[in-house]
Amino acid sequence: MQRHESRTNDMRINTIAATIAICAIVISCGSETPAYKNASLSPEKRTEDLIRRMTLEEKVGQLLCPLGWPMYDKKDSSTVTISEVYRKFIQESHGGMLWATFRADPWTQKTLETGLNPVLAAETYNTLQHYAIDSTRLGIPVILAEEGPHGHMAIGTTVFPTDIGLGATWSTETMTEIGKAIAAELRAQGAHISYGPVIDLAREPRWSRVEETFGEDGHLTATLAAAETEGLSPLKNGWDKGVIVTPKHFIAYGIPEGGHNGNPSFIGQRDLHENFLPAFEAVINAGALSIMTSYNAIDGIPSTANPDMLRHVLRDEWSFQGFVVSDLQSIDALYTTQKIAASAQEAAEIALTAGVNVDLGANCYPLLIQSVKEGRISEDLINEAVRNVLLLKFHLGLFDHPYINPGEARNVRNDDHIALAADAARKSAVLLTNNGILPLRKDLKVAVVGPNADNQYNQLGDYTAPQPDGNIITPLEGIIAKIGQANVRYAKGCAIRDTKNANIAEAVRAAQASDVIIAVVGGSSARDFKTKYINTGAAVVDETSVSDMEAGEGFDRASLDLLGLQNDLLKALKNAGKPLIVVYIEGRPLDKVWASENADALLTLFYPGQEGGTALADILFGDYNPAGRLPISVPRSVGQLPVYYNKRFPRGHDYVEMSADPLFSFGHGLSYTTFDYANIDIHGRNVSFDITNTGSLDGEEVPQLYITDLKASTVRPMKQLRGFTRIMIPAGETRHITFTLSDDDLSLYDTSMRKTIEPGDFLIGVGASSGDIRLKATLTI
Repeated sequence: MQRHESRTNDMRINTIAATIAICAIVISCGSETPAYKNASLSPEKRTEDLIRRMTLEEKVGQLLCPLGWPMYDKKDSSTVTISEVYRKFIQESHGGMLWATFRADPWTQKTLETGLNPVLAAETYNTLQHYAIDSTRLGIPVILAEEGPHGHMAIGTTVFPTDIGLGATWSTETMTEIGKAIAAELRAQGAHISYGPVIDLAREPRWSRVEETFGEDGHLTATLAAAETEGLSPLKNGWDKGVIVTPKHFIAYGIPEGGHNGNPSFIGQRDLHENFLPAFEAVINAGALSIMTSYNAIDGIPSTANPDMLRHVLRDEWSFQGFVVSDLQSIDALYTTQKIAASAQEAAEIALTAGVNVDLGANCYPLLIQSVKEGRISEDLINEAVRNVLLLKFHLGLFDHPYINPGEARNVRNDDHIALAADAARKSAVLLTNNGILPLRKDLKVAVVGPNADNQYNQLGDYTAPQPDGNIITPLEGIIAKIGQANVRYAKGCAIRDTKNANIAEAVRAAQASDVIIAVVGGSSARDFKTKYINTGAAVVDETSVSDMEAGEGFDRASLDLLGLQNDLLKALKNAGKPLIVVYIEGRPLDKVWASENADALLTLFYPGQEGGTALADILFGDYNPAGRLPISVPRSVGQLPVYYNKRFPRGHDYVEMSADPLFSFGHGLSYTTFDYANIDIHGRNVSFDITNTGSLDGEEVPQLYITDLKASTVRPMKQLRGFTRIMIPAGETRHITFTLSDDDLSLYDTSMRKTIEPGDFLIGVGASSGDIRLKATLTI
């Protein structure tokens, strides 16, 4: 009995001692700042320390990026709280990233009333961040990704021209300044990741997302996208100013079969490496730290499940150090539509193994927890992915300075950004034909007609938030501001698609009572903002009216014709007997054959953004000399497609019905003045020449350098853009231009897929467009 009591007492003493020891350890550990919270250590060391402390569930949470707009509840005009959805995301999923939290459009059901203005968005970010940090074991901050293809897609931000319009500027300086503006507006509201720019090559104009691209050419796209990335990236502007740039979509997404969004892309490895991949490499070199995959497949391999692209090219060849994010639910598509996985869990395993770090949509990657526990994948793959995400959170200072000053959000859409949007819109306008009628006198009586003359959303493009009254200047408003209400007569005439509610006769009466007609036609990517809760893909506004929308994601076309009664309107206006100026506002190169043959002047503004009306008025009435250039060829017929300029030899012969050449060539654009090219000289790899403004007006010219490899081991493109600049030349003056050709400019992938420069002759062509070469010389390597 005494021995038993003794043993019992000994056990109690030992238990107490052990408990005291454990408590001492806990107290000791708690008294020291964890390494991941030590701002004096490198982001790399802090990341590794944090990963060691995280559970598997916490790690996987960092790889989830669900829809962000359900994460808050707006109580009134000044009060926002976190939602139950957000509580569950943080507490149960251990989430670390959100997408499109401040997005507002018919899909999100966020309107001007239910969405957030910039200051309220900034306050909401702080509320979300406080909960993520204060209510979790490790206090890992969330990071917000937002759409920013032509401005932040949120209420109260600056709306720039869409990328197809920005491509028409051929201006790297403009792109860098726009990048800085977008980054500033994103950071002011708490976002640290920008989705965009879109750097797909648009060789298929029937595709619904042409408007989001810089056009059909790899060199132009790479140069402009890199310039914008330099304006956006924290590597160029400081971790406290820039945002994580997410170029998309990787890879060859812009050439889907049949023009159907997300369809397979048929492309050879040589074309892929020579034309499509260089733009992505360029933006990575310019500071992009994230890459988004695409919905398409190449040769049967979905882009979201392609380790050759995501690991070999991206990581091994290019030394990419950021993270890869799927396009929305493109991991789900591996089993739902592309049928390479039997379940969401298997789709998650395939994508993670291929190199996708973050699941946009967050439906599949939660199942990776089970995959690791079942031994289907290694936790090392999870660690690899979470490391790529956390490292950037540390670099951005989110662990040390997670909150923002909401007052700075009042600087969103400031006067400088508005002026920049106007400048970009002016630079993006392309004068396609002009019989001398432009520029117009300001004392003329003008008829402004057409479905896009006074429709603010039709000039903005897809990925645009609802706009308060007064934020957008339409063509009608710009023209009235320029020449006065008394000189303007307006009639809509018809809609883009609807044929039931037209009044062409009214438009003809306005034309007959005027000196000149300005007809603004084209297309629309405007989702329906009038019906606040419509499904995002809806085309019907009500039972009697058809939406204008004929472009924008998911709205692929079988033809490029003007829809509805627009052709009838143009023909009726022509018969009115007054000079006719036709202006296209469009997201893709719509049919212009009739207009090119019958209009006295023809322009395209693509989607010019919020200041489009001001820009158009400045150009029409001579306050700005246009110098935009086409970033995409304009076909004569869909039967010609594809019609991009840099096809490989041999040149296709003409069709029975028409020429094989496009209606308007890549790089085409006119001015109100004229330019003469002379004195080409090649010294080494430097190509020099002179340009003289031979007209009476100051103007900008966009000289373009093209090369043709005259003999090579593989079939080469007939022509390739390798240099351009946009330069102001006063009337009567001459400027000396020099382009220097790099190794990349002259290289090819040979029969063994080795990148090399082969000796031989290159034809150098310099001119005003791909179809207007003024000077030629031979470079011998």
